[in-house]
Amino acid sequence: MARAGIGIASGTPPDRMPAIFVDGDACPVKAEVEKVAVRHGLGVTIVSDGGLRPSANPLLRHVIVPEGPDAADDWIAEHAGAGDIVITADIPLASRALEKGARVIGPNGKPFTPDNVGMALGMRELSRHLREVTGGQTHHAGFSAKDRSRFLGALENCIQALKRAG
Repeated sequence: MARAGIGIASGTPPDRMPAIFVDGDACPVKAEVEKVAVRHGLGVTIVSDGGLRPSANPLLRHVIVPEGPDAADDWIAEHAGAGDIVITADIPLASRALEKGARVIGPNGKPFTPDNVGMALGMRELSRHLREVTGGQTHHAGFSAKDRSRFLGALENCIQALKRAG
């Protein structure tokens, strides 16, 4: 389905600022996204199944989806497109957003790209399998100040690259 404002031939949005979509459930960098978005005058849509305090900032829009395993992911995948930025740690959502031409950044600042998302999906599946076989949990590293700093730099660089390309 084509989005209004998307260039058909190139797949890039002409004369349109990127929109930022945040997978809001358990996202540790919502405040950082807001700060960078305000600096650039970009709209942000935070999607969750509820429980988040809405911001009074007019650049931020909160979308509450019904509870369900992939409801927020489905909403973001349906609305994000070429030239947009998606913030998520969810690897299947990252893959879907990349297929639509969006840029994707994890909360730790590491970008998902067409070159690395396949490996990330494979590792996710391997971890799931190991949990099933062993009955245990796989290790998840904590979120650090270094991750937050890396995220801020990655988001800023992504916005600058989209502005230069546009």
